[in-house]
Amino acid sequence: MRCPQCDAPENRVVDTRESAGGRAVRRRRECAVCGHRFTTYERVEERPLQVIKADGSAEEFDRGKLLRSVEIACAKRPVAPSQIEALVDHIEAELSRRAGVEVHSSTIGEMVMAGLEPLDRVAYVRFASVYRNFQDIGEFQDVVERLADREQRARMARNQEELPL
Repeated sequence: MRCPQCDAPENRVVDTRESAGGRAVRRRRECAVCGHRFTTYERVEERPLQVIKADGSAEEFDRGKLLRSVEIACAKRPVAPSQIEALVDHIEAELSRRAGVEVHSSTIGEMVMAGLEPLDRVAYVRFASVYRNFQDIGEFQDVVERLADREQRARMARNQEELPL
């Protein structure tokens, strides 16, 4: 690391701390030649993730776009902003863990739906109606009926008593 003041390559680290929630390391350095102190940051270089859209075109992954779409689905619902952030963080982390630099938009959509379903059923249906581009009310009804069936099975499983052996 060269000194920004005198361009000398000799310096020493005076202080090291985690930064950006553990995603970066902040280092205070002191130049061995001129004594100037400066700060450097070390971050993991993340590879850019390309999203392959339905029409075959590609665009760079945009966390803000994902966040906005989930916020729209959850509008006026009892879903805390922290829950939305956590869902988007989880999806982003899962995408970065996957091998490769390309992901299909359908994969992201399915991940959002899987995260919204236990969070809020109405938000799930809202997102699904846009994501799956329902053409008629029958498709919409199918999704709602599947949700109701799942909820009923879960309720029955919770209420079922164990029989003595």
